[in-house]
Parts: sequence; C-alpha cells; structure tokens
Amino acid sequence: MPFILRKFGDRYSPLYFLAALGAGGLMVTFFMYLMFWVPHPGRAVPIFEDMAAVLQGQNTALKAAVWVAYVGIGFFALMHFRLLIWNVSEYLAFRKTDAWKTLVSGNAETQLMAIPLTLAMSINAGFILGLVFVPGLWNVVEYLFPIAMLAFLAVGVLAFRIMGAFFGRVLSQGGFDCSKNNSFAQMLPAFAIAMVGVGLAAPAAMSATKWIMATSYILSTFFIVAAVIMGTVALFLGFRSMLENGAQEEGAPTLWVAIPIMTVVAIALMRQDHGMHVQLGSRGNQADLFEMLTTMVSVQLLFALLGFLVLRRVGYFAKYVFGHARSAGSYALVCPGVAMSVLLQFWINKGLVGGGIMEKFSTGYLALTAVAIALQIVTIALVFHLNASHFAGKRSDPALKATVRGA
Repeated sequence: MPFILRKFGDRYSPLYFLAALGAGGLMVTFFMYLMFWVPHPGRAVPIFEDMAAVLQGQNTALKAAVWVAYVGIGFFALMHFRLLIWNVSEYLAFRKTDAWKTLVSGNAETQLMAIPLTLAMSINAGFILGLVFVPGLWNVVEYLFPIAMLAFLAVGVLAFRIMGAFFGRVLSQGGFDCSKNNSFAQMLPAFAIAMVGVGLAAPAAMSATKWIMATSYILSTFFIVAAVIMGTVALFLGFRSMLENGAQEEGAPTLWVAIPIMTVVAIALMRQDHGMHVQLGSRGNQADLFEMLTTMVSVQLLFALLGFLVLRRVGYFAKYVFGHARSAGSYALVCPGVAMSVLLQFWINKGLVGGGIMEKFSTGYLALTAVAIALQIVTIALVFHLNASHFAGKRSDPALKATVRGA
C-alpha cells in the first residue's frame, strides 16, 4: 500500500473508520461489473463459477472487465481490512486519553457510529470475497445466511448500545448543543443502522428457504425503518441549525451523507422486493422498481448539488483536501462517490434496461455507464490522495491532527 499507518494517540478520531469504509465501498463498485455484466441465470448474484465461465469464453471485452473487477476487489479488500485493523488498534489506545472524555461528553459522541457502520461493511466485503473467489460456495450458502444474519445483528446491537449511551446522556442530562449541530453529522447513526439493514436484507433476495427469507425481511425492515426515522429527525435538526448559524466548515462533507443512505435503503428495498416476489408471489413490477430507483437517484442529485454548493462556498476542498489542513471528516467525501456510482449502475441496469427503456450495451447504455465509472475513478483518486495526505509525513507534523469536534 502506498501509505504508512502510524500511531496517532490523542490525535486520533473515530471518523478514521470512514477510511476503511470507503475502501470497502470501492470493492462494491468493482463488484458491480460482475453483477451486471456477467451472466448468472437463476441466481440474484454472480458466483465464482460464473466468472470462470466468462474467462474460459471468447468475449475479450467481458474477460477484461472480469479481470479488472478481480484486481479492484482484491486490492481494496486488502486496503479495507488493513485500515480496519489499524483503526481498532488506534481506537483502543484513544479510549485511554483525555480526548476520549471530550468526545463522549458532547455532540461528537455519535462519531462512534462510524465503528458499527464500518463493521457492517466488513461483513459485506467478506461475502463479496466469498462469492468472487471461493469455488462451490453457493452449495453451502443456505447454511451461511443464518450466520451472516447473526453477525449483522451483533453489529446492530453494538450500534444501538452506542446510540443508547448517547441518547441516555443527552435526554436525561441535556448538554446537546444545537448551535453546533450545523451540519448533517448527526445523520451518521442513520447511515450505520441502514448499513446493518441492507446486510440483513441480503438473505431475503438470495435464499431459497422461506423462513430465512421471512426472518431476513422482518429484521431488515426494523433497521431500515429505524434508519429512516433517525435520519429524518437529524436532517431537519441539522438543516434548521445551518439556516441559523451557517454550515460548519469542517462538517460540510456531511451534507452528502444522505447520498449513501439513499443507495443503502434502495438496495435493501430491492432485496426485500425480490424475496417477496420469489417466495411469496408478491406483485411488485418493473414499473415500481424504475419509479423507486429514479426517485432515489433524484434525491442523491439534489443533495449532491446542495453539498457541492456549500463545500465550494466554505472553501473546503482548497483547505482540507488540497490544502495543508487535515480533518478525519474528509473521508466522508468518499462515500457519496461510491454510493452514486453504485446506485447509477442499479438504475441503469435494473431500472432502464430491466424496464425495456434502454438496450443493454447500446450507445446510451455505455454513455450512462461511463458516468458511473467516472465517479468510481474520481473516488479512487480521492482515496489515494487522502491516504497520502493523512498517513504520510512525519509523526510530529501538526497538520496530521484529527479533529474530534463538529458532530
């Protein structure tokens, strides 16, 4: 890896878990190549055997895409788990510092939700690695679904424990500073809960066992509903504070947090709908899917424009991305690029192609897909830049300070 991971001590912030989250998200963007370009009849997702069949075939362009996907998934999987291990080590050390006491006594305590958010992504990453690299996995996948649901539930319990500590403190003692809530930082819990929900929804789409599908549907519905409620409350509270106090400069990237939430919720709904259709014969149709995906993409575009306007006005890119200032919150810029790229792929393939509006691999299809890939490439460049910026240089460099305020 082109960066060195060193100990930050009291300069550490839990928001650095977002660095691992972003790397895991980039794995998903490469999996989209396989998901929508590699034939996988009779299954909701492609497996190792499907990719092996392509590599043994005569379609040179598709073979090249599979190899690119393999390299991308493998590389960013290594980055993800390396950053995850580093974050866990730094976090355990950080809990022994005075900076930890400051963190858990203010608004920024919800930054800890970056931990279950990233752990949920790690489970998803492990499942992708299994599908792509493990022969014969589909033969035993029905035994793995209950284990996966238990793992996601464990992460969900952790998330609610963190939120319980925060709400227990502020609702019983007060102390939440609304004047400093001038960002969408408080939507991070909703993002984390939604990530657990989408993971729990996966068996609903893929399992051939009715009780597994039903359990997956019920559990994922609870977490998605919780995420929507929490996100809506945080959205209005944050927007009100920004109207009164202006957007917080360092928390400006959180204006884009609704973008990944939309992607996660949309995928969860598609997984649930597929399971209901296959197992219970529901009447969900292609028109409904196209409508839902178009709505979600529209919401993303709206928040993308709003966030870009504010980020440019406060000079965030010049100062924190390309300048000398450092903020762990800069890694929140990675998730929107990943999320928009992934949801565009779903909109193109499930919405437009699936609805018969566009032909697969037509000129229009390739043009729209190029937009999704361009977002992926820009996000990859951002990740490398941020990694070099935050993890390179001398240990004593004051520019490496990671803020713990602003949530």
